[in-house]
Amino acid sequence: MKLGVFSLSMSVKNLQLSKEFYEKLGFEVTGGGMDKNYLIMKNELTVIGLFHGMFEGQMLTFNPGWDANAQKVDPFDDVRTIQKELKQKGVTLVTEADETTAGPASLILKDPDGNIILIDQHR
Repeated sequence: MKLGVFSLSMSVKNLQLSKEFYEKLGFEVTGGGMDKNYLIMKNELTVIGLFHGMFEGQMLTFNPGWDANAQKVDPFDDVRTIQKELKQKGVTLVTEADETTAGPASLILKDPDGNIILIDQHR
């Protein structure tokens, strides 16, 4: 199962302050925007997402079809294929991708400790 690039998605109270803090750690903005209420930041191969007002807490995030530079990777496992495999393995999903569609879609699951995992396909 190819889950794609990994990042940590974090809910932040103040996007500007969080941006400035992570810039001090060497992260640079590579996506999103202040006007969109989220920033994607990168330090070498480490990717984080800072999100204001979109969700609570933190999420492990995987993006099928993308590499760490948000470039297309082929071949890749479509999120609906991943979903079918997870269901076959008995994994309970919190939200599901519509299996009658193609292209961008997502699903959410939780690990045994309640940590949220987002599999978010953008292409």
